[in-house]
Amino acid sequence: MDYLRRDKAAEYLQKNWGFGAVDTLASLATRGGGPRFRKLGRFPVYTEADLDEWARSRLSDPVSSTSELAEQQRQG
Repeated sequence: MDYLRRDKAAEYLQKNWGFGAVDTLASLATRGGGPRFRKLGRFPVYTEADLDEWARSRLSDPVSSTSELAEQQRQG
């Protein structure tokens, strides 16, 4: 299993999901709500599987309009 340091994790998210930044991952690591990570010494490291799981959790169901999305989020 490969472990990605935060900069490489952000690159992975950008390449595969179109979003993700080092600062965002750092902030979410302290506040919560980000992808799972492990500590390797003093460095947080991520697996691709954990990054993919987190990114998928942020996706909405398919919609055909913004009003449908808003309704979906209200019911959410």
